[in-house]
Amino acid sequence: MMSKTDQTVAAAVAGTIRAGFQEVHDKFREIVAGLDREALNWKPHPEANSIAVLVTHTLGSEREMLAAVRGVIVDRHRPSEFVAEADGKQLAELIDGADAHLGEHAGALTAEDMTTARPRGDRQPRPGLEWLVTNYGHAREHLAQIELTRQLYSDRSRPKP
Repeated sequence: MMSKTDQTVAAAVAGTIRAGFQEVHDKFREIVAGLDREALNWKPHPEANSIAVLVTHTLGSEREMLAAVRGVIVDRHRPSEFVAEADGKQLAELIDGADAHLGEHAGALTAEDMTTARPRGDRQPRPGLEWLVTNYGHAREHLAQIELTRQLYSDRSRPKP
């Protein structure tokens, strides 16, 4: 049985996790809203990823991770995330779905979820809190890539000095 302190700590951590991921979603939404389909699917290099791919992959990873921490298995086809193409409406719908999933799963996190080693896909089990922290870092890294890709797209037609 969880103590009141454990429940309080779990609720505080869940709130922090939810707020952090929600901020990433809000930034994704802001960037996506300002770009057309061409910009969202443009790649700065043949081996780089587009904004559409980065948003799709980041949210797919987040969805799988949140469910795994709660001991729930969700269907995910990771390779398809890296060939995704989308327009702003499709990405906005994906972000809205991620908001709902975040609310459902982050709001239900328990101290047991955070301390129990959970498998994720084909990866070795790790404590839920470790999955939460590393996946948040993953999301922030991709947010930075998205911001840089947007800058490079905007700058691609500027005459060079």
